[in-house]
Amino acid sequence: MERRTFIKAIGGATAAILPFAARAQQGERMRRIGVLTGAAADDPDALARQAAFVQGLQQLGWTDGRNVRIDTRWAAGNAADLRKYAAELATA
Repeated sequence: MERRTFIKAIGGATAAILPFAARAQQGERMRRIGVLTGAAADDPDALARQAAFVQGLQQLGWTDGRNVRIDTRWAAGNAADLRKYAAELATA
């Protein structure tokens, strides 16, 4: 009878550990950041701000394409495009 009790205990312990092992193997969740700007995509000041933003994220451990995805929309001063891109980023 003790042999059956031992086997049940080992089986129960294994079943209790398996969910933790499965969670440990999962990859990191990809986060999304939507950046909506009224500047043009070739505006040097806007590009410098975007680069500084990405660099600040990297210093905090966030890397575009690894654990965060940055979606940038450049409206170039067009109000219609701003509305369209805002809706696009909100639904994506």
